[in-house]
Amino acid sequence: MLINYRNICKSYDGKQILNGVNLFIDTSSDNRDVLLRGPSGVGKTTFLRIIAGLETPDSGSCEVTMGEAARGGSGLRVGMVFQENRLIDELSAVSNVCCISSSISVERARAALRAVLPEDSLDKPVKELSGGMKRRVAIVRAILPASDILIMDEPFTGLDIETRERVIRYIMENKGSRPLLIASHETEGLPKMRELLLN
Repeated sequence: MLINYRNICKSYDGKQILNGVNLFIDTSSDNRDVLLRGPSGVGKTTFLRIIAGLETPDSGSCEVTMGEAARGGSGLRVGMVFQENRLIDELSAVSNVCCISSSISVERARAALRAVLPEDSLDKPVKELSGGMKRRVAIVRAILPASDILIMDEPFTGLDIETRERVIRYIMENKGSRPLLIASHETEGLPKMRELLLN
């Protein structure tokens, strides 16, 4: 699949956030993963939300060739980690992962969560988990369903160095051929990725 964003512009209340941003992704390339760089407030989250179909650019275009999205489907299928965890507090970690797609069995969710969380945390309501544990649930929830692209906005918030390395390993081992777009100030431990600087 080829994904091509051209001259993406976006303003809020008269203030320009994105000005002519370009991004080309060939999902068959070894260079398909992208790290968005730039200071806070420069528009990284806005650009990720445009790619996810949650925001509409003021101008610019997106062209998708090959794949379901190009054949008249509803668009790119996105696995997304938002800046906020967006979990259902009363549900367990397992249930939060399973509820995102009927294709995810309890066994599959438990196996995935065990890779990044202690066993005794899997059945607790997520409101009882630490911020870092909730973050890991959100990451697993984004990766398990089938998708065309993975988008992660500051995915390592609240994780210590050792846990971050474990989570990065989990992401890279389980993303398959899907391109990964990450906006993160914490890049230690990430493999070498193509960078897109927003300023």
